[in-house]
Amino acid sequence: MTTTATEGRHEDVASAPRFERPLRPLPGLRRVARDANGTTITNGVIGLVFSATGPIAVILTVGVQGGLSAEQLASWIFGVFFLNGLLTVLASWLYRQPLAFFWTIPGTVVVGGSLDHLAWAEVVGAFVVTAALVLAIGLTGWVRPVMAALPMPIVMAMVAAVFLRFGLDLITSLGVDPAVAVPMVAAFLLSSSLPALGRRIPPILGALVVGAVAVAVAGRFTPVDSGTGWFAQPVFQLPVWSWQAVVELVVPLAVTVLVVQNGQGVAVLRQAGHTPPINIATVWCGLTSAVAALVGAVSTCLTGPTNALLTASGERRSQYTAGIVCGLLAMMTGLLAPAFVRLLLATPESFVAVLGGLAMLRALQSAFVTAFRTHFTLGALVAFLVTVSDVTPLNISAAFWGLVAGVAVSALLERGDFAEARRPAGA
Repeated sequence: MTTTATEGRHEDVASAPRFERPLRPLPGLRRVARDANGTTITNGVIGLVFSATGPIAVILTVGVQGGLSAEQLASWIFGVFFLNGLLTVLASWLYRQPLAFFWTIPGTVVVGGSLDHLAWAEVVGAFVVTAALVLAIGLTGWVRPVMAALPMPIVMAMVAAVFLRFGLDLITSLGVDPAVAVPMVAAFLLSSSLPALGRRIPPILGALVVGAVAVAVAGRFTPVDSGTGWFAQPVFQLPVWSWQAVVELVVPLAVTVLVVQNGQGVAVLRQAGHTPPINIATVWCGLTSAVAALVGAVSTCLTGPTNALLTASGERRSQYTAGIVCGLLAMMTGLLAPAFVRLLLATPESFVAVLGGLAMLRALQSAFVTAFRTHFTLGALVAFLVTVSDVTPLNISAAFWGLVAGVAVSALLERGDFAEARRPAGA
């Protein structure tokens, strides 16, 4: 499947329209309800749980260190969940495939490095300029040819390096917090090894339930009063133009959206057998980012890890319902952002780490197999090593530099693989 997708992409790019059209006929409510099942619903729930745990902690850390108020943080979280959740529901329904849109985590880290010397209004101004740039690139149709030219093994090696942290956090949690981690892993393995049980209780759901019980029994659930209400109250921020903010933030944010994050999302979805609408997705990222910026939310992207969770199991034709479930839950999370953050901070870190690690195991395995199975293996190795190194020259994430280094090495030392990839399928 992967080889065909890699070798046939040049023909697809040449023949496909600039703006990908939704599938017809659009599925009605009865069709969506019929296609939804225990597996897709569980994948949607886990996708949301993952997105609303570790990634949201990045926002909280960056915001607190940057001096943002609790109201500004709640508004930021409202934007990245409610607006992106709405986009996820519409996109998954229109194209009948899981298309989860959330926010750029590397971009959030970049923003954190600027909050100590830039005003929040200037940062929001950079968000708006980034949205305009992403939208313009999406409208030109340049994104799809660039992504088609990137060798899939190198992209998936970068994805594997990004996903590796989740597997390592899983192993670390087993040693640091066995009271929570061991029961969750045991439940996952038991449900996975017994097909009859696994059909009734999906392994990830079993780990989630057992982990929640373990946290409660151990007395580790410690909610605190954050000082905010239960329902979101968006704080509208008027953007302020600043050359320093534009120069410092716009290019890194655009790169993380277009190449790093959207590249991961597209690679993961292609690996699962889907055909994501790359140009339309880029346009949507630009439009949603512009609206989200006004409530202080960082740029929208087609996320890789969440889409990997949505496509981790189940029949391909019904996986779009996992995207719809995830999007609906994200909208609810956005509306209840202050309350959700309060509950999140009440659980131990190991609970989130184990849940994410177990859910990402198959996706990590698939990424490694695709990266090192056939062609571009040296370039894939370099991309993996650079991404794992977490070097960030020019404040641009290591995932981007991993792609650059991997493609450069393959262009120098694996020219035959490029020729093989350009050869039409069956030639």
